[in-house]
Amino acid sequence: MILDCAVHPADIQDRDGAKLVLEKVIARFPHLTRIWADGGYAGKLVDWAKEAGQWILEIVKRSDTAVGFEVLPHRWIVERTFAWLGRFRRMSKDYEALLETSEAMIRVAMIRLMTRRLAVS
Repeated sequence: MILDCAVHPADIQDRDGAKLVLEKVIARFPHLTRIWADGGYAGKLVDWAKEAGQWILEIVKRSDTAVGFEVLPHRWIVERTFAWLGRFRRMSKDYEALLETSEAMIRVAMIRLMTRRLAVS
């Protein structure tokens, strides 16, 4: 389940967008220690995460010897979550005019997923 989200315009680089999410996470989840990210988040963000929240930002990289498709540890969790969100009609395309509405729709979709799982168990 998603702990928090931050939707930003496409003209903001992913590393800068990650800072938006992590700034929201600092107060809500003080015991968070490790964060996994893909290669697009390498660089200054790793140092920033260590300074800002005492987090270990671990970059999950694809092996240099890999040929074809390879399941990367921890990255599949993010891709699976995007697939879950894509099942919701309103989330399948970017229909929203406001960033806040997009964030709200992500939260509504995750709440629906959670309540369905609780109802089944």
